[in-house]
Amino acid sequence: MAEILSLRESVLVYLDRSGGLQKLAEDCIPFNDPQQMEAVYRFCVSVNPSDVIEVDPVLGDCVLHDPLRATALFQSVCFLAIKTLSLVDKIHTESQVNIILKLTHLPPFPEYTLDLCSFSRGHGPMRPVVMEGLVIAITRVTKYTQGARFLCINDDCTCSTGFHHIRVHAPGATEAATVRNNFICMICSSPLKEDVKFRVLGDKQLVELISVKALNVLRTHQQSALRYQSVTLFLRDELCNSMRIGRLYRVLGIPAHVHQWPNITWSVEANSIQPWEPEYPLKINSNFQELLKATAGSPWRFSAIVAHCFGLNIAPPGLYSTLKLCLLLSLVQTRADAKDTFHGLDLLIVTTDTLILDRLIMYSLSLACRGVRHQASGEMFASLSRDEHGAGTANIHAGSALLANGGICMLGDLSCYKKDRLDAIQSVLESHTASVFIPGKKYGEDADQQLSFPVQCSFWALTDSTDSSRRSGRADCAVLGTAETGAVPIQLADAFGLLIQCRDNVGEQTLFAQTVHTLQQAVQPGKPFYPFCVDFSTEDYQELVSHTQSLQVELSPGAEKIIHGYYMANRRVRSQSQGVKMSVASVKLLISLAEAHCKLCLRTRVLEEDAVIAVLLCENSVTLKHGASALVIPPDAVFPCDIGDVDGLHRRDKTLDDLHQNILRFIYTYAPGANTYITEE
Repeated sequence: MAEILSLRESVLVYLDRSGGLQKLAEDCIPFNDPQQMEAVYRFCVSVNPSDVIEVDPVLGDCVLHDPLRATALFQSVCFLAIKTLSLVDKIHTESQVNIILKLTHLPPFPEYTLDLCSFSRGHGPMRPVVMEGLVIAITRVTKYTQGARFLCINDDCTCSTGFHHIRVHAPGATEAATVRNNFICMICSSPLKEDVKFRVLGDKQLVELISVKALNVLRTHQQSALRYQSVTLFLRDELCNSMRIGRLYRVLGIPAHVHQWPNITWSVEANSIQPWEPEYPLKINSNFQELLKATAGSPWRFSAIVAHCFGLNIAPPGLYSTLKLCLLLSLVQTRADAKDTFHGLDLLIVTTDTLILDRLIMYSLSLACRGVRHQASGEMFASLSRDEHGAGTANIHAGSALLANGGICMLGDLSCYKKDRLDAIQSVLESHTASVFIPGKKYGEDADQQLSFPVQCSFWALTDSTDSSRRSGRADCAVLGTAETGAVPIQLADAFGLLIQCRDNVGEQTLFAQTVHTLQQAVQPGKPFYPFCVDFSTEDYQELVSHTQSLQVELSPGAEKIIHGYYMANRRVRSQSQGVKMSVASVKLLISLAEAHCKLCLRTRVLEEDAVIAVLLCENSVTLKHGASALVIPPDAVFPCDIGDVDGLHRRDKTLDDLHQNILRFIYTYAPGANTYITEE
């Protein structure tokens, strides 16, 4: 008894020092409403374990290792405070005070961390742990019983009135543990009957959490011996709707074994939730730093060489350079900022050789902070199942696009998709939201419900085209024309931000170069075969992408004027000559491309040269969809020549300077008033 009194005194000292008593008094004010009469009154008490240990180490150990006992101690002290200070007259017994201890943090030791990959679900103690993971499924919010009042059916018993028998929810308890009809009176052993009008209901939501390492399995087709099992979280009351599908969170909770005869399930009662992002290295390889110094004289060379040396284990340098650059730009630009605003860049690649490009894209996907390859047999957006934990509601499972939140979702060859699936992809690309229909009768609700989830990922897709250039005789034409997009409708192609055509410029020479490269990689893997290319490793590119994603950039007046002028001129020309309406999304695409190129060049200010690259890529894309306009550019405007040596880099700079002037002349000619805000060079 002396020990209990000492612990209660320590609880009182801690509540006084931390301001808990003042908050308790403030929380009691709403309960004094005459219209409100409940059996149980719920109070949340914030507890800092470090401060508790300073007050009383024994109490601190109790909070960290025996939360049920610690809750009982805080409950008794809070009840005495409420009665002594006359805060709530309607509270008569200690059982009516439902205390929820909200822990601010746990000690940073492995013993308090639950590893979702290696944790053994044994019969260990119920104590708080911290876990970090990804939300893969979530249910709708349902009701549960916070507390209930029971009366003895024996009128002569003192428990037939008052608040002697109170049941409250405890971590890991089911609804039947709180409310059922076979409770016995502690005084006379007569049956108890619930006083239903005093039942207190709260909100409940179930969430499935899985280790973020499980996403590595979703990147490729490679089979792994590892198996990842999700953990079910119970969110209650104020924690409901605090987690979203596809997001990463750090959760502090109490593991519990839920007994549902004849089964025993393992779950976690969430105590506090915080958004979480894994830490990525923000350093740059010394080779990149040296390359940046060597190319300081040109605003275009660094990104060109980085793209030229990219994916050398897949394709030789000089092939698919524009695609490699666009893949890097998409990786750099795909992110969600501090205001939860998503920035992305969707790519649709038109090609006749899907095998090599699929390998190149999958290699690029491995560089993303989060990359998911969609499997044709899986769900792309969201699917439904019935909850297995007794809630009786719909469990919403994340599809590939929602799992790729903040990263890249690789769709593969779009010719494998049916029309309804292509329509769904187009709708998501245009609205950036995915909807799921929940039939009410099937999942225990009175009415049907339509839920929408934000889709915050960039999409990469392939389409296998026929060689239309040979049939039309345009194989060697210097002017870019419309492309065959195979089974992809033009409306879907417009929904993608950027359309890229991987052209076979040199015919059999390309096939020969790819064949020789593949044989060399097979016979002598890892050996450098290209003396003019810097040997950057995959880790080097991962560090580069992680660093560039964190850069904050701003548009210079020159870049802003070129983007605005090109949009106005292009909109005017194409609407008059082709009847094509250029949407405002084109401006967003131009800005996104310019910012991404600026970041890839490790700058923080978007220059005119970055805007030129954005205009060339965007004009190529629009021309592939709708045909050429008055701005005539070559098919591979960003990489017009081989850059395998210094002379090639000089020729590229000269060509891009000429294209820069062509863009300015195009703006002066077709954008009214352009000469008032662009300085002629």
